[in-house]
Amino acid sequence: MIINERIKSLRKLMKEKGINAYIIPTFDPHQSEYLGDHWQDRVWISGFTGSAGTVVITERKAILWTDGRYFIQAEKQIEDSEIELFKMGMPGVPTYQEWIIDNLKPGDTVGINGKIFPQSDVKNMEKKFSSKNIKIVDSEDLIGELWSDRPELPMDKIFVHDAKYAGKTPREKIEEVRGELKKKGADYYILGSLDDIAWLYNIRGNDVRCNPVVTSYALISMEKAFLFVHQEKVPNEVREELKKNGIDIEEYNEIRKYAEEIPRGKNVFLDPSRINRWLYKSIPKECHIIEGINITTTLKGVKNSVEIENLKNAYIKDGVALVKFIYWLKNNIGKISMTEISAEDKLEDFRKQQKLFVEPSFDTICAYKDHAAMMHYSATKESQYTLEKEGMLLIDSGGQYLDGTTDITRTFILGNISEEEKRSYTLTLKGHIDLIKTRFLYGATGSSLDIMARFPLWQEGIDYKCGTGHGVGFFLNVHEGPHRISPVPNDIKMEKGMVVTVEPGVYKEGKYGIRIENDVVVHEDINTDSGQFMKFEILSYCPIDLEGIIPELLDESERKWLNNYHEKVYDKLSPYLNEEEKRWLKEVTRNI
Repeated sequence: MIINERIKSLRKLMKEKGINAYIIPTFDPHQSEYLGDHWQDRVWISGFTGSAGTVVITERKAILWTDGRYFIQAEKQIEDSEIELFKMGMPGVPTYQEWIIDNLKPGDTVGINGKIFPQSDVKNMEKKFSSKNIKIVDSEDLIGELWSDRPELPMDKIFVHDAKYAGKTPREKIEEVRGELKKKGADYYILGSLDDIAWLYNIRGNDVRCNPVVTSYALISMEKAFLFVHQEKVPNEVREELKKNGIDIEEYNEIRKYAEEIPRGKNVFLDPSRINRWLYKSIPKECHIIEGINITTTLKGVKNSVEIENLKNAYIKDGVALVKFIYWLKNNIGKISMTEISAEDKLEDFRKQQKLFVEPSFDTICAYKDHAAMMHYSATKESQYTLEKEGMLLIDSGGQYLDGTTDITRTFILGNISEEEKRSYTLTLKGHIDLIKTRFLYGATGSSLDIMARFPLWQEGIDYKCGTGHGVGFFLNVHEGPHRISPVPNDIKMEKGMVVTVEPGVYKEGKYGIRIENDVVVHEDINTDSGQFMKFEILSYCPIDLEGIIPELLDESERKWLNNYHEKVYDKLSPYLNEEEKRWLKEVTRNI
C-alpha cells in the first residue's frame, strides 16, 4: 500500500535525523485553509483529502487527527493503511500535542517544518513540551525531501479587483490600516495570510483552487507598503496600478531580508496564527512584537455598502442559476441517467451562464442518500451514486463572481422519503428559520447565537458536530473570519455589515444527511432603552423544498417566515426565467 510505503520512508529519514516524532499539519507558508497542490503534505502522507487534519508519525505509530466534519470520510480513506483515526473533540480523545507528551520520553525530539507551521502553534508546543524536556526542531521539511513528483508552485498572472466592486482603493485601505497601527502603537505590520493581502491591495489570482488569492507577503510601515510576490506573476498594468496606490513590489522570498532589516527597537504588529515560524524568527530580537488578530481580517470582515450591494446582485444571479438547475433536476430525475458528478457539472454550467462568474467558490458537495452524512463529501468516479427518483440529494455549492462570493446549501427531495427523514428535515428548517429571524442585542457573539439553530434539534436529542455558520469573503475565501456562529466560545461581536452563513443540519451515518444554508448580512434593528438591537437580512434566494416538510411541526411564526421568504424568492428571481420555469417556481414557492 503506497501510504504505508511513504510512512516507512519517512521513518527512515526521521531516524537518520534523530527525530522521534514528526508532525504533518494542513498548512502552507501562509496558514491558508485551502491549499494549493504544492502544499498538500498531509494528503501525500495519509491519503486523507479533507481540508483539516494533522498527522503524527513516530517509530511505531501513525495517527490522523481530524474534526467531526470528516470522521466518516477519514475512516474510509485511511482504512487500508496503518494510520489510526483520532476523532477531535470526542470524549477521551487527546489532542496531538497531548498525545506526544504522553508517548514521547524526556529528551526526545519533535520535528516540524517551520516554513508552514504558524508561530502561535509552535509557541504553544514549546510551552507544553518543556514540561517533559521534549525538544522541537523547526527546520525539517522531511516531506519535501521525500516527495519526488511534487507539483510546482503556480505562476499564473495576478489581476486587479476594481474598486467599483471592492468599494475602496488600495490606498484607502492602507491608510485605514495605518490608522489602526497608530492606535496599537506599532511601526510595522507584517502580513502573511493570502486573503488579507488580496483584500488590502485589491489583487486577485489563481494560486489556490476556488480561492482567488495570490501567493505573497506584505509589509506596511507608516511610509511604505510592500508586496512580496514572484515578479513574473505581475503584468505591467497591475504593476502600474499598485505603484499608483503607493505599493512597491519586491521578489517573494525577499520578505525575510526586509523583516531582518526592521530597525531595532521598533514595534512590529502581526497575527501569530497567520505568520509562519520561519518568518517570525527573522524579526530582530530587539524589536517589540505586538500580537493580535490581523487588522485586515477585522476590516474586511465588515463589508462596505458597495460590497453589500454588489453581493446582493451576485446572489440574484446565483439564485437564478440554482432555480434553473432545480427545475432541470426535478423534471429529469428518473428520465435520464444522472449521477452525483453529472448533477454537479450541470449546476456549474448554469452558474457559468451568469455575468461576472469566475469559478466555483469551493468544490461542490453533491451527496446522495447516505453520502450526505459525510459533511464535506466529494464525489469521485469510483464513489459516485446514480441518482434515482427516491431519497434526498444534498448540494452545497457556491460561486466566485467579480461582484461577490456565494455559498448556499439545499437538500432536495427526489422521491419517497421516510417519516424520520421528513422530521429531521423539518427540524433542520426550524433551526434555520429560528436563528435567521432572531433579534439580538448588539454585543452578541456567534457563540451566544448558535443555540438558536440547535434548539429544535436538541429537543429531539439530535446535534451536528460542526459550527452553524462562518463569515464569507468578497470575491475571496468562502470561509472568512474573524466572526463565526459556533458553540466554540469566541469574543467577536456581530457587527453591522458582517456576512455569515446559517447552516444547521442532521447527519445520520449510513442513512442520510440534511443541511439548509442561506447567507445573511448583519443590520441594525430597533434601538430601545435596553440598547441597540441587531437583525439578519437574507442575501441568498432559492426555494426550500416543501416536499420534505411536516407543516404541523412549524409554529405560526416559522410558517409565516417561510411563506414570506418564498414570496421574495419568486419576486426576485422570476424576471430572469422563461414562462415554464416561472410557473414551476410559483408552485414550489406556494404558501403552506
